[in-house]
Amino acid sequence: MNIMDHKYNITLKLGFFLFFISFNVAAQQLTKQEAIRLTLENNFGILIAANTIEIAKNNKGVLNSGYLPTLIGNAGANYQSGTTNTSFQGAIDPNTGQSRSDIEIKDAETQRFNAGLNLNYTLFDGLGRFYNFKRLKEQYNLTELQARETIENTILQLFSVYYEVARLSENLEILEETLHISRERVTRSNYQFEYGQNTKLNVLNAQVDVANDSINLLNTRQQLVNTKRDLNVILNEGIEKSFEVDTVLKFIPKIQLDEYLTKSTENNVTLLQNESALQISDYDIKVSKSGYLPSVGLTGSYGWNENRNPPSTFFPGNVSDTYTIAAGVNLTWNLFDGGTTITRVKNAKIALDNQEIIKSQVTKEIERNIANALGNYRNRLNIYKIQQQNVITNQNNFERSQERFKLGQITSIEFRQAQINLILAETNKNSAKYDAKIAELQLLQLTGQLLNVEF
Repeated sequence: MNIMDHKYNITLKLGFFLFFISFNVAAQQLTKQEAIRLTLENNFGILIAANTIEIAKNNKGVLNSGYLPTLIGNAGANYQSGTTNTSFQGAIDPNTGQSRSDIEIKDAETQRFNAGLNLNYTLFDGLGRFYNFKRLKEQYNLTELQARETIENTILQLFSVYYEVARLSENLEILEETLHISRERVTRSNYQFEYGQNTKLNVLNAQVDVANDSINLLNTRQQLVNTKRDLNVILNEGIEKSFEVDTVLKFIPKIQLDEYLTKSTENNVTLLQNESALQISDYDIKVSKSGYLPSVGLTGSYGWNENRNPPSTFFPGNVSDTYTIAAGVNLTWNLFDGGTTITRVKNAKIALDNQEIIKSQVTKEIERNIANALGNYRNRLNIYKIQQQNVITNQNNFERSQERFKLGQITSIEFRQAQINLILAETNKNSAKYDAKIAELQLLQLTGQLLNVEF
């Protein structure tokens, strides 16, 4: 081995050593169950969906139903100060027989206080609040379904990234093994060159292949690091947190999948949301029709008033207190409101018709999506099985090529081609495996069973 080759190998090994040291820190295992738990607890979209459910829960409560009475309290105080001057022009004082003088009262204070309670309760409002209360409850159910859809989409996103980490991890192992074999080939080529068994060209070709394998390994490792960051964002974990993922997959048995497919229309979250929206539209019509009927209400009040009057010319000052209790029943019937109620009812019926049309459209689209997803799943599963057999074939071919290369029966180019074929077969198998699993998860989401299976 010459000096240039020696320097080349030392530099390459040092670069990989430093690179691997920076990333090969002991990482904990992130299982699929743990990933789901962290996502449900920490994911931003799911947290927002949970808060939205809380708002809908508050809205459907009795405090927002209109069934409770209203009680209003009021109080007030008034203060007035003034000076009065009374003149007696031409008047004679009967006691003295002289003309009366003016009478002046300074800083005469008048004080008034009041407090009261007013109670109002609607006995009947044309069943408007009854159906509105039902509407709010159905709105809560719709919000829960929307939150479920958010969770399903997030879980699907989670495993799309999780399985991409798994795929890159397995590809990384393949490329590390490939690089190891290529380095051994460089060593063997150098020995053979030193003993005159091959040319310098074979050594250079082997070194070029090592460089290419090194670049592929570096790129894949960087892709893996970036994808792990993507996964940390979904989990709402530290961006640079290191972990390993589970690369073992199991597929749903066919008999179980067939059962899910038969019940897909009952469990698909989009269809369930549409049914809920239909019910809300029906309640909107009934709420609007309540405008045709009268409303009956109860009223009650309790009041207190106190007046403090100053003395005047002819009367001494006085204090008066008044207490009042009142109750009543009122009936209001808007016999004609200019056609507003009629318009609201008509528009509500049209909205219901639109919702029925949307239901038919969504049902047809879901049927198509399920058929497509099932076809994609079966196709990818078959591709995965073919790729598994292809790996076995290419592994056998590579092992035989390796033996013949060591015996000098094939060229380095032929050996390299066998090596490349094996790399492609193994990476294609990994892609096919995870593509099939993602297709299965998409199918499970459409059947409404994504959150009911074990991963």
